[in-house]
Amino acid sequence: MSAPSSPPPPPGAGEGGGLPVPVPAAVVGDDKVLAAAQHIVKSLATSKNAADDMIRILSGFDHRLSSITSDLFPSPSPAAAAAADPEVPAEHESPAADDADSLAAFESAEQLIHLWDTTPEALVFEAPEDDAAHYLAAVDVAVDQLSSGSPAVSGRAGVAVQLAMARLEDELRHLMLRHAVPLDASGLFCSLRRLSLGSMDDLDTSSEFDPATPHSQDGGAGPDTARSAGIAGNNPFDDQVFDLVRPEAVDELHAIADRMVRAGYASELAQVYCAIRRDLLDECLSVLGVERLSIDEVQRVEWKHLNDKMKKWVHGVKTVVRSLLTGERRLCDQVLAASDELRDECFVESTKGCIMQIRNFGDAVAVCTRSPEKLSRILDMYEALAEVIPELKELFFGSYGDDVIHDLEGVLERLGDAVKGTLLEFGKVLQQESSRRPMMAGEIHPMTRYVMNYLRLLVVYSDTLDTLLDDTGAGDVEHNALHNGTDEDQEYLKSLTPLGRRMVKLISYLEANLEEKSKLYEDAALQCIFSMNNTLYIVQKVKDSELGRILGDHWIRRRRGKIRQNSKSYLRVSWTRVLSYLRDDGHGSSGSGSFGSSGNSSSRIKEKFKNFNLAFDEIYRSQTLWKVPDPQLREELKISISENVIPAYRAFTGRYGSLVDSGRNSGKYIKYTPEDLENHLSDLFEGSLGSANHSRRR
Repeated sequence: MSAPSSPPPPPGAGEGGGLPVPVPAAVVGDDKVLAAAQHIVKSLATSKNAADDMIRILSGFDHRLSSITSDLFPSPSPAAAAAADPEVPAEHESPAADDADSLAAFESAEQLIHLWDTTPEALVFEAPEDDAAHYLAAVDVAVDQLSSGSPAVSGRAGVAVQLAMARLEDELRHLMLRHAVPLDASGLFCSLRRLSLGSMDDLDTSSEFDPATPHSQDGGAGPDTARSAGIAGNNPFDDQVFDLVRPEAVDELHAIADRMVRAGYASELAQVYCAIRRDLLDECLSVLGVERLSIDEVQRVEWKHLNDKMKKWVHGVKTVVRSLLTGERRLCDQVLAASDELRDECFVESTKGCIMQIRNFGDAVAVCTRSPEKLSRILDMYEALAEVIPELKELFFGSYGDDVIHDLEGVLERLGDAVKGTLLEFGKVLQQESSRRPMMAGEIHPMTRYVMNYLRLLVVYSDTLDTLLDDTGAGDVEHNALHNGTDEDQEYLKSLTPLGRRMVKLISYLEANLEEKSKLYEDAALQCIFSMNNTLYIVQKVKDSELGRILGDHWIRRRRGKIRQNSKSYLRVSWTRVLSYLRDDGHGSSGSGSFGSSGNSSSRIKEKFKNFNLAFDEIYRSQTLWKVPDPQLREELKISISENVIPAYRAFTGRYGSLVDSGRNSGKYIKYTPEDLENHLSDLFEGSLGSANHSRRR
């Protein structure tokens, strides 16, 4: 303990003043002060060293008392000598002497207590260290006399104890405030700026899905990068328990609290202790950014700001529990060790404000309007609270702590309900989304991008979601997701985790919606391209993430089969008519010479070439504008077309080209060589008109 300057002289210590020390009436002025000091030292001192210490203490009040010397005091009483000398038999002690010594000790203690009471501006624990020790010893003597002294002495002791408790309460308040350790706000906010929670931050969720607003980028990190920084990993306060009060003051606080409990002032102790600690902890929460907001205020906050507050809450909950509350529990155990019941009561009461702010914000978020962009952040809150509740149970125990744990478990349950409700709402959005504007090039719909990136990010919370969804609607998922499925499909669904079944259900809603959107295209071939693009995107997002592990190979095989089916449908509806003009209808089956004798057959061949050219040009003009973003699928489609068209065209021109070449304007009918067709086919599905390039080739 530091040794601040000595307190100022008490009132009445100067000339004409009086001290509450019994002295002869004839002694006045300086003699009266000296006599009072001599009486105090003679009553309390049991050795020359003790007398010297007391003289030094008293001289701090009045320099004139330094003239006292220990030679003025007699040797210790027989009883004191016997206590100091083990060779003196106990039976030689005198009960009367004990009573006299006890009374004398009390009177001296009483005088010291009254002396400090006359200097309310001075603080015992800012005086030299021995001053505090002597004052506490005087308090101990006065407290002992409450029950063991005569009625007259007990009454005086009660007054002295009352004065002492008022002073100790002030001393406790001063020590707790002066030695409180503040949070490093600047360091903390710097840490918060560095904190990256991933999750929905990288996904465009500024509003609910708007199909009229295309998303040119996938948007959203994969599950390997989502929350990669983590909350715990970047929290500089995780697993670090603060000294909420400087260690050098803890012993003094304990000494004060112990006297107040022994004197029957536990209630007053609890009141001042809890009020100070509660205010200080509230300040810490403010530094952490955990605000005191009502449900109505949370409901009115814009999502951008609410998102920030939710992140700070997640960060703050872990810091509060692992650092602040753990440190507060330790402080309570150290300072209030005199009473287990008081210790638990004060801990709960001191931390009530913290817990209430945590609880209120969690409840407010849980009842907010359901919207998909909030789901990831609500899951962050759920996981943070679920993680610290076991730790809170180690801090809050007994009858005082049960209600706290029960309240927070209620918040956790309501956050879990909010997660499940938001997922249900998300499914409804997918089912009810009814935009009527098709993607002009048949490419990936923004809804597909949004949903798959959204689901990939949810996989980060797979353990939590498996727990929350374990008891919800498995049968309903099976009925809706694969209502026309085979027995193998039904067995597959049963093998999935709860989250896996929910993912199958949500993707089935997406696929059904996409199927409806494909019907917006009048061109059946473009319907196939749109379906292939979106199905492949879904498969790739599943295959390249943890969704692949959750949904499994069976699910992926089924979708790849759907892509192959769409590819065959595209070739049929798009190229069947073109290829029909290259079929041999029996004209000249015995050789090209038969055409030479039939002008009618030559005309029909010219008509076939002409119709082929028109049909091919029409496909080329439209399908060079269509877009297949995936290079592998794009190349596979071009190869399939070439394998069907080029050999048929080469065979047809080889067999009947001479009939056209021999006449006038033969280029009007044989417009392309097989190589020209091959080059033209390479322009398909690039999303840009390629005819300008090929005008230079012809």
